[in-house]
Amino acid sequence: MKIIKLSLAIVVILATIAGVSAQSPKTKGAPPAPAQAAPTTAPSQGDTNAPTGPGWIARCASGGRTAPLECAIEETAVLSKTGQLVVLVNVRIASDTHAPTALVQLPLGLDLPAGAKLQVDNGKIIDLQIQTCENRGCYANLPVASDLLAALRSGKQLKVSFQNLAKESLSVPLPLTDFAAAYDKIK
Repeated sequence: MKIIKLSLAIVVILATIAGVSAQSPKTKGAPPAPAQAAPTTAPSQGDTNAPTGPGWIARCASGGRTAPLECAIEETAVLSKTGQLVVLVNVRIASDTHAPTALVQLPLGLDLPAGAKLQVDNGKIIDLQIQTCENRGCYANLPVASDLLAALRSGKQLKVSFQNLAKESLSVPLPLTDFAAAYDKIK
């Protein structure tokens, strides 16, 4: 048994040494590639780089074969010239309650006390409190009430509004044309 443990330790040591010496001359001493994209900041009002997105996309995943299936739909708005994420709206259905919740990701550089707002077409404005920020952006979470869900399903446009640090109000429109079809896939 001691021989097996000792040989396993030697294999681990050799694998570690091999991993360190396996750098090619081109990458030796070079800094590692960044693990994620650079932090984003809120665009200014005069930015002509209009945000665009691919439409509502449905995704389902499971933590394992016996784990429940978690499904969500999401829509993003990115700046067309730079690819910078401006807004991401993710609507998921919890596997235990089957109630929809929305997660809204906003860029860094926001006036946090002002929060954010959601509005479907010219309907009721929903205030969002920004709950946390990290290096990829700031986040707000809210349960999707039945009236909001009905508005999203029948609406033409979802507007996500917020203020940047210069207190300029910004509104990012997200089309809702394919929201109902994407939502029907996950419910």
